[in-house]
Amino acid sequence: MYDLSRGMASQMSTAILGQRIDGIWHTGVVVFGIEYYFGGGVQKLPEGSFSRQNGLQPSQMLPLGNTTKTRAELETWLETIRHRYTQQTYDLINHNCNNFSDTICSFLLQRGIPEEIVGLPERVFAT
Repeated sequence: MYDLSRGMASQMSTAILGQRIDGIWHTGVVVFGIEYYFGGGVQKLPEGSFSRQNGLQPSQMLPLGNTTKTRAELETWLETIRHRYTQQTYDLINHNCNNFSDTICSFLLQRGIPEEIVGLPERVFAT
């Protein structure tokens, strides 16, 4: 989890939104030494490269479990959903990097990422 606000969300959210938001999260999924994420399409980089390239340090790394899927199975499955995750299909509230992370974790683990991450945009825009 990367805080795109670089700490500003936690400092200012209560005054602006009336509720505390710990961060504006960008998420990716690290598996097989690779970080998979949605950024203008399905992307992948060696673990740690996203952080270096974007000057962002992870705010948190949540261990979500172990998968029985292979890297080949993941790569094949990603090809079947790639068309759903493009620059044109991006939507800040309903179809973003966190939704992608949720989808990939559901494939790998049969459960998604925590709801407080996936549901954050909806909660913010509901204030």
